[in-house]
Amino acid sequence: MVMGRGDLSNAEWFRLKPHLPKSGRRGGRWVSHRRINNGVLYRQRTGAPWRDLPARFGPWKTVYERHRPRVWGKDARARDKAYSSRRNRRYLRRRQIKHTIPEPENQRANRQRRGNRGGRPAGFDKTSYKRRNEVERPINALKNFRVVATRFDKGACIFHGTVTVAAIRLWLGS
Repeated sequence: MVMGRGDLSNAEWFRLKPHLPKSGRRGGRWVSHRRINNGVLYRQRTGAPWRDLPARFGPWKTVYERHRPRVWGKDARARDKAYSSRRNRRYLRRRQIKHTIPEPENQRANRQRRGNRGGRPAGFDKTSYKRRNEVERPINALKNFRVVATRFDKGACIFHGTVTVAAIRLWLGS
């Protein structure tokens, strides 16, 4: 098989291969993981629509289906002051998602001015908040992938998978 520009190198493939599933659950054997992953990487690099993938990656629908993530989990969120509204905090609390969002001075003063009716102080962990840049740096690196930066994928599930694949590519290059 001829390697295209942007395809997984042998070193990257051997690093990634142990983390992939062994075989499909239904039907016959899966098409080569390497070929499918190279198709996903090609799409990420070029921003091409799924249906326009070159034939060397196999059927476009196979590449698309293998790309979709199927599991969502709860995790902690760190946000800046733009997300500090009471509505956003209530939304995260209802879904049991921990957050670290600083309370702007004007909101804090307004809450304190209202007394008992102002509600409880927002939970805020300065140490966690200072570590936000550890997340923001990789996000900026992810924006080097055209399809991530321009958000060609409209569905949240597909976009999540696109970002995941880009992150794996960054991990393989490290």
